[in-house]
Amino acid sequence: MKKLDITVLLSFTAGFVDTASFLGLEGLFTAHVTGNFVTLGATLVSGNHGVLAKLLALPEFVLVVALARLAGATLAAHRMPALRLLLAGEVAFLLAFFMLAAALGPFPNSDTPAALLTGFAGVAAMAMQNALHRIHLAGLPPTTIMTGNTTQAALDAIDLLRGAGPTVVVRGRFDRTVGGILSFAAGCAVAAVLYSWIGLWSLAVPVVIGLASAVLGVQSENPESGPANTSTGQGTANQ
Repeated sequence: MKKLDITVLLSFTAGFVDTASFLGLEGLFTAHVTGNFVTLGATLVSGNHGVLAKLLALPEFVLVVALARLAGATLAAHRMPALRLLLAGEVAFLLAFFMLAAALGPFPNSDTPAALLTGFAGVAAMAMQNALHRIHLAGLPPTTIMTGNTTQAALDAIDLLRGAGPTVVVRGRFDRTVGGILSFAAGCAVAAVLYSWIGLWSLAVPVVIGLASAVLGVQSENPESGPANTSTGQGTANQ
């Protein structure tokens, strides 16, 4: 249950950070690579700022995922608690994102050096979250990809109504998937409300939620099982 609780908190974090960064950094998605392709195309057409930030977000995302994979494998090989340390790394990036946003924002132009540095901290945090989920929480619904989750939830709902498949398995997956969707949506809603009140200072919230996730990671992870957990990077079918 602890790992399931972690994914609920991570889903809230992803929804919150993505919404706050979109509002505060001219449409930059920190967790949603596909969204940046869309907003990049819109930015090129409209002539608004933010082209550079969206172009650089993808290679940075890939780089951080690669480094997280290497770090996780190294930690596991040395029988160290990889999940909790990667969660701690995400919290560090979230803290940097908040501190930079609070100190340097607001950002009328997201392509300035200050805005780029701030955005990269947010992208790094979400890249770390995506990587640690694929490595250590692959049996649970994704925390950042709600299109796949929504599709899976709809399929499971129909199967439950039809009585098709192993009901207990389908019901469990349906409940977990819907829980992640609702948590992500709650993060988006809370971020929108808080951003309207206090702007980028609202990014203090995901730091706190990230700390809670890391605490659950300490409680749930057995260091002896680290290498086994990192033997595969495969995600669930709904990713």
